[in-house]
Amino acid sequence: MKNEMNMQFSALSQNESFARVSVGAFIAQLDPTMDELTEIKTVVSEAVTNAIIHGYEENPAGTVYLTVVLEEDTVALIVRDDGGGIGDIHKAREPLYTSKPELERSGMGFTIMENFMDEVNITSSGNAGTTVYAKKQLSRNKVFSH
Repeated sequence: MKNEMNMQFSALSQNESFARVSVGAFIAQLDPTMDELTEIKTVVSEAVTNAIIHGYEENPAGTVYLTVVLEEDTVALIVRDDGGGIGDIHKAREPLYTSKPELERSGMGFTIMENFMDEVNITSSGNAGTTVYAKKQLSRNKVFSH
């Protein structure tokens, strides 16, 4: 059965933890492992933080859109902003690349997303925003041996 959650919130850094907790509560119904839950919540944090910091640097009054789709044992996340977009997605996906070194950003956001999820797609265009789509198949072998 498919279950979907949609939310939107102001592009303010304090809303990152709200998004993280909300997604964690929503995906709990699939009974993910603690590692899976932590990884998905981390991906939400990275994607939402990117939308806030990079998407709306010119317009801090922006909105972040978050969709979570659960289907069987798969979690799909969509984080979207209507901000400035990413000039070079390939460069942005390189480990340690940051367009904001003055903010002491690590440049590992997309790398973390790609390591924790099975699939990550990024679409972006100038002044039309960015969409991050990430998907993860949860493990079903949760039998513990003694």
